[in-house]
Parts: sequence; C-alpha cells; structure tokens
Amino acid sequence: MYAVIKTGGKQYKVSEGDLLKVELLEGAVGETVEFEHVLMVGGEEVKIGTPLVPGAKVKAQIVAQDKDKKILVFKSKRRGGKRTKNGHRQPITRLKVASIEA
Repeated sequence: MYAVIKTGGKQYKVSEGDLLKVELLEGAVGETVEFEHVLMVGGEEVKIGTPLVPGAKVKAQIVAQDKDKKILVFKSKRRGGKRTKNGHRQPITRLKVASIEA
C-alpha cells in the first residue's frame, strides 16, 4: 500500500517503512506526526482525492531534526569586481512512515 502526501509545498509518494526527508516540522525526535493532506491512496484499490481523500491519514515517526547539505550561492556583476558568495543549509526533518490508513 502506498500514499501520496503533501507537506511543505511538495508531494511525496510513501509506503510503510519508508525513510524520507521533508521541510522542517515541529516536534522532537521520537514523536509521531500525522499527515491529513493525503492526495491519493494506492494498493489493491486506488483512491484518488478531489483534492484530498476523505478519512485518509499517514502516520510517521520523527527520526531526526537535521540540516540538509550545503548549497553555494554565488553572484557576480560583469564589471566592477562585485562578487558575493553565500552558503545555505536548509533545516529538514527525517521521517519513518509507520502506517497508512485509508
């Protein structure tokens, strides 16, 4: 069984036992998070929401509150020697999907 959930402005296809990284969610390590924005549930019978599947929930456990890998942002102008270099590390939450309820 799998589901498509929406969190942090993105959509993820998840199955039970999957590990995934999403945008930062509130909560401590070990807490359970419930996603009610379920767009689709698949398996033997596919349920597609309009836009959400009524009564469907995905429960996941927070494994880690972490930072993603660093990306470099480099800007320059053609003349005048104007150059700036910045780095950014996006805060993320690592989840393990516990159950899918349709």
